[in-house]
Formats: sequence, C-alpha cells, structure tokens
Amino acid sequence: MKVLFLGDIVGRSGREVVCGALPGLRQKLDLDFVVANGENAAGGFGITADICAQLYAAGVDVLTTGNHVWDQQEIISYIDSEPRLLRPINYVAGTPGRGANIFTARGGAKVLVLNVMGRVFMGELDDPFAHVSAELAKVRLGGSVDFVLIDIHAEATSEKMAVGRFADGRASLVVGSHSHVPTADAQVFPGGTAYQTDAGMCGDYESIIGMEIAGPMSRFLGKVQKVRFKAALGEATLCGVYVETDDATGKATHVAPLRQGGRLAPCWPI
Repeated sequence: MKVLFLGDIVGRSGREVVCGALPGLRQKLDLDFVVANGENAAGGFGITADICAQLYAAGVDVLTTGNHVWDQQEIISYIDSEPRLLRPINYVAGTPGRGANIFTARGGAKVLVLNVMGRVFMGELDDPFAHVSAELAKVRLGGSVDFVLIDIHAEATSEKMAVGRFADGRASLVVGSHSHVPTADAQVFPGGTAYQTDAGMCGDYESIIGMEIAGPMSRFLGKVQKVRFKAALGEATLCGVYVETDDATGKATHVAPLRQGGRLAPCWPI
C-alpha cells in the first residue's frame, strides 16, 4: 500500500495548500489512502463540519485531531455522526466521538487509524499505551487489517518515540503531530513499523508554529497574552510522511518526508 499522512493543518493557508495539492499528489504518488490531522484547521483552533467536508472533497480519507479538537463547539454534536473524524482515544470514557476506526482504502484494503494523545505536558488523560495495546489486540496486521496508522499527538518527543517502539511490528506507521515542526528522523524500526517523530504542519512557516508572530511573542516577552493569537495567512508549506508497505504483511518497506511549497526546503519522498 501507499499511504500519506499530512501534519497539522493550520488555518486557511493550511487548508488551501492541502486542497490545492492533494488531488495531484494522490495521482503522482498513486496513493491508496490519506490521513491528515485537522485539529487546527479552523483559524488555528479546532475544526468545523464544513471544513471536514472541504478536506474530504479534496481527497483526505480520515481526519485525526488532538487537544484542540473541541475548540469549535459545533464539533461536539457532529463528531458522533462522522466516523471519518477521530479524536484522541484516551479521553475519558463518555467523551463524544471515537478514537479508532477501520476504513476501506482503494482496492478494498482495510486500514485501522488510531488517534492517541500523550500525557507529558498535555494534561490529564488516560494511559495512551494501554489504549494503543487494547486497539492493536483487536486486529492482526497483514491479516484482519492491511495497514495500521497511529497518530500520536504529543508534546514530548520521547513519549512519541516510546509509542513508536511500543507498537513496532504491530503498526505500519506511527507518526507524531502537535509540534508543528517536521523532524528529520523518518525510519523503519526493526519490527517493520515506519516512524517519524513529527510530520510538521501544513501551514505558513513565516510564523510561530502557524500563528502570526506578534501573539506568541507577546506571551513570551510579557508573560501574559497581550495580543490575540491568529493563524498566519502567508503561503503555506505542505508537510507529510509517505509510507509504502508490503501487501502481504502490512509492514513498511519505505518511509520518507514530503514537503512542498512555502518557506521550507522541498522534499519528494520517492
């Protein structure tokens, strides 16, 4: 299989670069399935039903989220009825929505997408490792499912990598989100799991992690937030992680970052 994960979509610039580039990318890379993290798609804070529809129409198969999933209140009623929109699975029991689901890719392949959030510097959540273990126990990679993707939305790079090592051999791809900065550690672990600590963001890098510079700078320099945070609206860079797997085993044979547009150096994955 050929699968693309797109990092956090931030604001209008992020939406525009994804919607403009993805149809062509699906064709050029011959993609079977696309997952994107959309938790910052609505002006940098949350996501809406209309934005979900826009991204699905552009070619995104599944949207994952993170700590900003609830920033747009309308999503609370929408998420229960939309199986393609996931929230971190380790929110407390009774939280609306779902954190994992099995989807059908091009050609009929079965893809488990699991969205989980870290706990280091991220607030009080259930144990991410216990939830990952429970979900992976329900399937067999290369058997009941053809591809397993885990989006670990976390602050600490060590926690992201620990989830990757924990799932090695049981997932096709473990990829980090939340930091909005692409890391240079794309690799295939010994058990056959592709990994990258953070996919980066789809957004304007003439910013501070996607926000206009004045807002975060005011907080850092003044210790209080004096300027409202707004998503930067310049030309965006599309950042993602591309994976190829063995059809028989579901394990990764190739992983590489993808970057195009905007300020960052381009990187083509094949």
